[in-house]
Amino acid sequence: MNPKTVHHISECFIKPHRILPEAMRPWYLTPWELVMLSVNYIQKGLLFAKPTSHQDFNIVDLLQKLKHSLALTLVHFYPLSGRLATSKTEDPASYVVYVDCSNSPGARFVYAALDMTISDILSPAYVPQVVQSFFDHDRSLNHDGHVQSLVTIQVTELIDVVFIGCSMNHVLGDGSSFWHFLNTLSEIFQAQGGGVPITHPPVLERWFPDGCGPIISLPFTHHDHFLSPFEAPLLKERIFHFSSESIAKLKAKANAESNTNKISSFQSLSAFMWRCITRIRHLPHDQITSCRLACNNRD
Repeated sequence: MNPKTVHHISECFIKPHRILPEAMRPWYLTPWELVMLSVNYIQKGLLFAKPTSHQDFNIVDLLQKLKHSLALTLVHFYPLSGRLATSKTEDPASYVVYVDCSNSPGARFVYAALDMTISDILSPAYVPQVVQSFFDHDRSLNHDGHVQSLVTIQVTELIDVVFIGCSMNHVLGDGSSFWHFLNTLSEIFQAQGGGVPITHPPVLERWFPDGCGPIISLPFTHHDHFLSPFEAPLLKERIFHFSSESIAKLKAKANAESNTNKISSFQSLSAFMWRCITRIRHLPHDQITSCRLACNNRD
């Protein structure tokens, strides 16, 4: 057994604790969601240290509580328990991608283990490639949600910590809704009660531009006509942390150089990152370049 390999110990599918009537109907996607079919899953995770006394920690109990909490959470976020589906007709021509919640095994839940410590992960200058195995759908396209779960919770147990990773289909959620889902899961886990109302229910009603939807037919006959998979070269990953003191210095320098006091912390940090990105590209001085970050587009 390779100690640097994540080993899957068990896996199962979790359905909502109860099925709502609206979950039996197709959940149609908006134009902004449909353009995400070629993008990768969104994946992030949370790291928890094990109690110093192992008598206070039982991985079986943790897994059972997480599964139960996930089933309760999916009642509110029921589209995440479904699968993508495509309906095609020739006469009239139609190609519709939607979410089918009535014909799915549910969300995926994985328990895995790795014979390493958190120091083995965080100490190296670059992020070890094994971290990619902490997520179930690493490098998957959102379109793969036709055959893969739309959300997976993977619990990876290391020697001294537990990593809870979540992979969510980016068609169904952006960064805000991703953390909304995880925060709700955490809220229900801590309450450990089936009848406890959640603080912030999700908004599942879709908005479509006037004259568009809710059923949108794509101008294609096969997914190969619109999918554009991108395989990035093997790169070294590194995590940077900017302390509040460092950001304060950047802000002060940016305002001093611009003879103003209106530049915010976020603007000064963004400008600093942009200069670093541009410098490392080694482009000719007369070449136009850009760096884009999508943020809160779905609001």
